[in-house]
Amino acid sequence: MSTNEKTTNAAADLPQPVPTTLAPEAVVDHLRAVSTQIGEVAPLTAAQRRALRGRLRTTNAVLQAQINVIGALDNVAQAVGQPAGDVRQLYDDYNRWTAVEDELRTMLNGVSGANLIRRQRVELIAAQAYSIGSQLARDPANAVLVPHVQEIKRLKSFSRRKKAAQAPNPPTSPASGTPAPEQPAPEGSGTSGSPKA
Repeated sequence: MSTNEKTTNAAADLPQPVPTTLAPEAVVDHLRAVSTQIGEVAPLTAAQRRALRGRLRTTNAVLQAQINVIGALDNVAQAVGQPAGDVRQLYDDYNRWTAVEDELRTMLNGVSGANLIRRQRVELIAAQAYSIGSQLARDPANAVLVPHVQEIKRLKSFSRRKKAAQAPNPPTSPASGTPAPEQPAPEGSGTSGSPKA
């Protein structure tokens, strides 16, 4: 057996370090710490973001050529108030920060997906518990479950009433904004124009 094989086998026998999994609160602390170290952060409203994106129509090739105009003549640099080197640096910074954007977006997507899966698992387990508890509550020996089951039924009923109250209104007449009148049933159909109760 060679020395390399002995070293490899010995390394395989050593306990491997377990990757550290951060608690959510620790992740928040790290993100806040990193945020304070980022020079420029400019939160925008959705409308501001749409407006800025709507103005970005220049291709990279055209943008580079326009920046070259600044360096071609000092008068242009003086007119725009920026030397070509500074504008190229700004463009370079933009390109480098898109990598950060992509990484953060990927991370957010992964965290959000994992959290949705957690919520779905919790809902599934809780629904199973309620179903089992409802069945067991029928037995007087399990009377301790009755108030829990009744509370869940009450909360579900309240939630349904709240959703019904938020349901969209009936269609309105475009001219007046009043509810559109119901159309009478055709004669001979055997039904009246009034809605069924």
